[in-house]
Amino acid sequence: MAREAYREALADLRAAVVEMGEIVLARLETALRGLTAGDEELAREVIDGDDEINRRYLAIETDCIDLFALEQPVASDLRFVAASFKITTDLERVGDLATNLGRYTLSSRRQHLPDLDIDAIGERARDLLADALAAYDSEDAPACRVIAHRDDDVDALCQQASERLVRELLERDPKIDAWTLEALIDEIASVLLMIRDLERIGDHAVNVAARTLYVLEGDPELIY
Repeated sequence: MAREAYREALADLRAAVVEMGEIVLARLETALRGLTAGDEELAREVIDGDDEINRRYLAIETDCIDLFALEQPVASDLRFVAASFKITTDLERVGDLATNLGRYTLSSRRQHLPDLDIDAIGERARDLLADALAAYDSEDAPACRVIAHRDDDVDALCQQASERLVRELLERDPKIDAWTLEALIDEIASVLLMIRDLERIGDHAVNVAARTLYVLEGDPELIY
């Protein structure tokens, strides 16, 4: 019976991580919709919801500590518990990044800037994280290996958007008044930070995939 309870605890841990991931994905989707529409109500919903993500993170942390202390898992079980905890850390950070997007929506309207297709970048980053979580849940090693390559596309889109923003600033009318120029620079700085946050969401998705591969194959070189 003790062994059966242990296996159930491991299954519960996986379910808790997946559930936390679903909540983070929902928050991220809301943040992206708010960003696209300039919807302050959606932005505040994301910001206010960050506490729930943090509570779930702490609860899973406690579960992992209990498993380490009481069950002393070894081999593949040890890798699974350790990797699951690290994955929740990535998810918690994605929650923070979604909150950043909500705050950006409250502070900016992206006025006087080129169309950077930020929405498409956000959608790709979100899909990457969703697929990484699905690979963790289903223990799909091939899917994990694809995710790192897909993240290269997200990185390239972020780089292109950042470079276009810089060109936009350099090509501005040199006679532009100081107040408008200062506002423009502040806006560009905010958008650059937002692009960086979207890129980091992709990086966290890659982390989830890499940690899942570590569970499945036991190679520490896969963790990056």
